[in-house]
Amino acid sequence: MKTFPLIIIIFLLISPGKTQAQQEPWSLEKCISYAVDHNIQIKQQVLQTRVQQNNYNQSKLNLLPVINGSASHDYSFGRALDQNSYEFYNQTVLSDYFYVGGRTNIFSGLQNYNSIQKSRYELLAGQQDLHKISDNVSLTVALAYLQILLNKELVTVNENQLNITLQQIEKTRKLVDAGSVARGNLLQIEAQAAQEEVNLITVRNLLELSYLDLTQLLELESPAGFEIEVPTIDIGAISLIPGSVEEIFSLAAQSRPEVKSSELRLAAARIDLKIARGSRIPSVSLSHSFGTRYSYIYDLPGLQSFGDQLRNNKSYGLGVAVNIPILNGWQVNRNISNTKLAVENSLYSLEGTKKQLYKDIQQAYADASAALKKYNASQKAVNSMEESFRYTEQKFNIGMVTPVDYNASKTQLLKAQSDLAQSKYEFVFKTKVLDFYRGIPLNLDK
Repeated sequence: MKTFPLIIIIFLLISPGKTQAQQEPWSLEKCISYAVDHNIQIKQQVLQTRVQQNNYNQSKLNLLPVINGSASHDYSFGRALDQNSYEFYNQTVLSDYFYVGGRTNIFSGLQNYNSIQKSRYELLAGQQDLHKISDNVSLTVALAYLQILLNKELVTVNENQLNITLQQIEKTRKLVDAGSVARGNLLQIEAQAAQEEVNLITVRNLLELSYLDLTQLLELESPAGFEIEVPTIDIGAISLIPGSVEEIFSLAAQSRPEVKSSELRLAAARIDLKIARGSRIPSVSLSHSFGTRYSYIYDLPGLQSFGDQLRNNKSYGLGVAVNIPILNGWQVNRNISNTKLAVENSLYSLEGTKKQLYKDIQQAYADASAALKKYNASQKAVNSMEESFRYTEQKFNIGMVTPVDYNASKTQLLKAQSDLAQSKYEFVFKTKVLDFYRGIPLNLDK
């Protein structure tokens, strides 16, 4: 019984530390790093890259000679041929045969060498595909992260509006009790507070859903205890997006993994064309073999021992073969034609990749410019609406404005503040996308 309180004390001492560790806020960089390490699609691409690595290694190993060995143990009954003496015996013959041999390609139109180069390019292209998937995951995580920050700000805006309304209810109640204003004014303000409570619940639900979206991207089991860092994001007085579409595209075309992947696959297709053309060239190969045997005939005296027979029956073989392609159903020419088409298709793929990249940058630049204009306009609208609301509130406090006008002014201020928050985070995300195309890692420090 005395140990029970001690267990409780130990639990209370340990639990806060664990809770603190579990609730440590996640930065954007930590979220991106964790998502990249745990994303299923990335893990699958890692496996595919390993397969391509194995193919590349195998293409190099194909330069080695092909060597195979065999061994046989046979019984012959009745009239049987003794392989050692080449005489027939009408007895049971036991024989063993051992063989090692193979073939070495001396020259085959450089097909093996070109196969190594092709596998290498395919491996490098697969690695770039892995980078591309990681980039997509990073952008998706960044968008989800900024959505949480936006919803947090919207919750704060709605909470502030509700607090103002609740304070106004107290002021109006005092005026009603003093007989300065009609009770209907109080009822209208209370109705407004009820509506604002509904709005607050709605944005809080959106915040919870945005947490769920991000934790699912991170492959976490539950959003319980998950929290993110809230950095200070100050856009400041920005009137122009730095750089131009052409400048950003020039940087992206040299560094983006989707462009590199297309370029590497084009190189692989060109190497494949060399491999196909190599089929027209005669190939030279070297064959080599070694064998020995042992035989035993029951009831036949004077046989050599097992070891002596293996030493005495050794045989060697060495040969050179030249294979000259003459006519094979036009397969070589057809294969060359198809690989030429594959090269042309890879050229179109590279061109399409660059065009799509330019369009994406062009769209992101236009979106960032539009978001900046919207932010600046929203900032002016908020400043004007805050001043207008303060004036309306003063007039409402002395009974010069009806509750309807007061609520309308307050609603307009809430909308302006919400638009400002949305345009701010939209602008931040679009500029981060442009920075990403420039090769700048995703972060919210700048």
